[in-house]
Amino acid sequence: MASPSTSNLSPKLLLVSLLLGSFVVASVGNLYQDFDLTWGDGRAKILNNGQLLTLSLDKASGSGFQSKNEYLFGKIDMQLKLVPGNSAGTVTAYYLSSQGPTHDEIDFEFLGISVQFYLWFDPTADFHTYSILWNPQRIIFSVDGTPIREFKNSESIGVPFPKNQPMRIYSSLWNADDWATRGGLVKTDWSQAPFTASYRNFNANACVWSSGSSSCSSTSPSSTSTNSGWYSQELDSTSQERMKWVQKNYMIYNYCTDTKRFPQGLSPECTATTTS
Repeated sequence: MASPSTSNLSPKLLLVSLLLGSFVVASVGNLYQDFDLTWGDGRAKILNNGQLLTLSLDKASGSGFQSKNEYLFGKIDMQLKLVPGNSAGTVTAYYLSSQGPTHDEIDFEFLGISVQFYLWFDPTADFHTYSILWNPQRIIFSVDGTPIREFKNSESIGVPFPKNQPMRIYSSLWNADDWATRGGLVKTDWSQAPFTASYRNFNANACVWSSGSSSCSSTSPSSTSTNSGWYSQELDSTSQERMKWVQKNYMIYNYCTDTKRFPQGLSPECTATTTS
């Protein structure tokens, strides 16, 4: 796992990854309606009449939450403000995950190995929007509307793609100073605790999975909503150029170019250029 080279560096390293094994618009308003606080013994809180959610970490425990709904495809947006100050050793993870031994995951992980970026702004100074667009053709990760990674469906050449298992949204803030800071050489400075990450303005244009069926039609949700462009959305030429700019200037690791780590050959999606 990559990590900052000094203990006082703000967490600006972003890991985006996939672990593969009627149309509903969630309200932007009330986080009480959308999420359950799942662990942390009071360290996770919903504040301001449901407008703000915070996760905190101290030496005793971190904290986490999960969505009430499960989703099978969707456009998920959340504004996050990451832990400020000297937070070396802490990890904030925000991701979609299914359950079971062959579960799928679609991850944003801050300070965490698949694709890693240094962000082009200070993510601890203000809220920024982190988005996952997941449809049957592709998964697109975006930050403030700028795409940073695309993973295309290439099942035709044997590359797994998450399309059968519904996923919940999860987030957690936890201590990882045994690996996240120069392989564990730099330990979390607990005098800075509690560490707090903040969340607001959640929005899910998504197919909700309930009792074994989807709220979307079997083919697409377009017949039930005018806001379903995400179901067939792809990157236009302008978005592709923006993504190339980010990857050229801010990507610091891509498993599709790591021949030393994979001397027996890169994954099929790399040679087929299905992941960007």
